[in-house]
Amino acid sequence: MTRHHLKVLLEFDKADNLWATYVPGLNYLSTFGETREEALQNTREAIIGYFEAAEKEGMPIDVTSAEAELVDLEVAMA
Repeated sequence: MTRHHLKVLLEFDKADNLWATYVPGLNYLSTFGETREEALQNTREAIIGYFEAAEKEGMPIDVTSAEAELVDLEVAMA
C-alpha cells in the first residue's frame, strides 16, 4: 500500500454554510462537506479517484511539485 501525504487547504464558506477543501498538489482538486470531517473524507475519496484515473490514463503524478502558502495580505484602498 502506497501512502501519500498531501497539503490540503480547508476553509469554511459562510455564504453556503459548507466546508471547502483544495489540494494544491493535485491541480487544486476541490470538494466540500457540511462538516469539517465530511469535507476531509470527501477529499480523501476525491484524491483516491484522482490517482485511479491518472493511473488508468498513464498520467504521471508529482505531488511534491506544488507548494502552497496561506499568507495575510494587506490591501489599502483610497
